[in-house]
Amino acid sequence: MTRSVMFVLPSFAGGGAERTLVQLASALDTARFAPLLVTFTAEGPTARLVPERMRVIDLGRPRLRSAMPALIAAIRRERPDVVVSTFGYVNVALLACRSFMRRDTRLYIREANLPSLSLPNVAYGRLLRRLCRMLYRRADVVIATSQRMAEELTKDFAVPAERLRHLPNPIDELRLRQAAANPVRAPGAGVRFVAAGRFTHQKGFDRLLEAIGRMPETARLSLLGDGPERGELVAAAQRYDVTDRIDMPGHVPEPWPHYAGADAVLLPSRWEGMPNVALEALACGTPVIATPEAGGIAEVAASAPTDALVVAEAGVAFEEAMLAIPADPPETIRPSLLPAQFRINRVVEQFEQLLDA
Repeated sequence: MTRSVMFVLPSFAGGGAERTLVQLASALDTARFAPLLVTFTAEGPTARLVPERMRVIDLGRPRLRSAMPALIAAIRRERPDVVVSTFGYVNVALLACRSFMRRDTRLYIREANLPSLSLPNVAYGRLLRRLCRMLYRRADVVIATSQRMAEELTKDFAVPAERLRHLPNPIDELRLRQAAANPVRAPGAGVRFVAAGRFTHQKGFDRLLEAIGRMPETARLSLLGDGPERGELVAAAQRYDVTDRIDMPGHVPEPWPHYAGADAVLLPSRWEGMPNVALEALACGTPVIATPEAGGIAEVAASAPTDALVVAEAGVAFEEAMLAIPADPPETIRPSLLPAQFRINRVVEQFEQLLDA
């Protein structure tokens, strides 16, 4: 019997959580599962990753308060066997409204960020923490993207161990490497760094601007992305006199050729869950330098090849790691450095087993 699975997203924004849910939905065995995507608003670059065969319901209500009645109505109408959600504020709203759903609809929530680092830095973080602690234990399954996150959910949020599951982020290594087959590299001599993501406080790109000023004058940094802190980053680049050494081309739908052409991909985040940027860079064969706050990054480093991923505190240690990277322009894409547990076929197999449980 085919099991219906509804995936809930606020939008098709270009973040890792959106891409992960779309990837999981798209890769399910359609002989066994009938996936459906429901969005508060169907806007955003991740929409291009949704296959034409996939059903999408656009609620047309971008704000949570107005979207929830429409979402509950959709759940009651569609009668899915499983509802999957990955954003904390949507997770708690769904759990709070569970009494309005059919009793046989199972609710799977996935935590996208490490709570100890993310909640103190978001609006209404204290309230959200209390709600998570009160409601997460009511989910049928709580999905953690790292062992570190699983331990926090058990210890700090009282999630019963029998409802907690560890599921790595899926990386479509073959597709990604095909897209990155022709590496893109900033012209000229010297080491080339790349960082990618939304220009927000979370991603910590401001930490890189002073650091690049301490590198040799031939070093260059490409910041791929856009967001509310673009103006602050431009001003900081001027303040540190590194404007001519930093490139900010805006949102790049497929950043992988840039990862493949870089000498290292930088991840200066202040908090993360399991950062897809690091996993995708490793799949392109490019070393990564990341802060310890980048969620489960230490677990990736433990299973990656030696020196493929350096975890260093922001500041002097991070800059020293950058200085240790040699300039080595690749002629073709390098061999993959991605640990096997993140390959999409393995992750989807685990996810399907979870849905069948």
